[in-house]
Amino acid sequence: MAKTSSVEKNNKRRKLVDRYAAKRKALKAIIMNQDLPLEDRFRAQLKLAALPRNSARNRIRNRCEVTGRPRAYYRKLKMSRIALRELGSLGLVPGLVKSSW
Repeated sequence: MAKTSSVEKNNKRRKLVDRYAAKRKALKAIIMNQDLPLEDRFRAQLKLAALPRNSARNRIRNRCEVTGRPRAYYRKLKMSRIALRELGSLGLVPGLVKSSW
């Protein structure tokens, strides 16, 4: 069996989140609704637990678009500090001036 990279796993998770988002939201609304009977809420909770684990939004990891690195991620630029430094030194990031002395 071939190993999949973490970037591919993350992309797969994004697709699952998109696919199950509406279903998860509806089930969570049922679970949180205190007016419904306890049995219905419990049944909804079991259905939610039966959904794929990777369909949860908090399983997605922010990764650098250039290198795939998960740490030191700048949300605004969607890249890691290392890629930002390299591209900034080459003058490829608009508005960023890399100074060195």
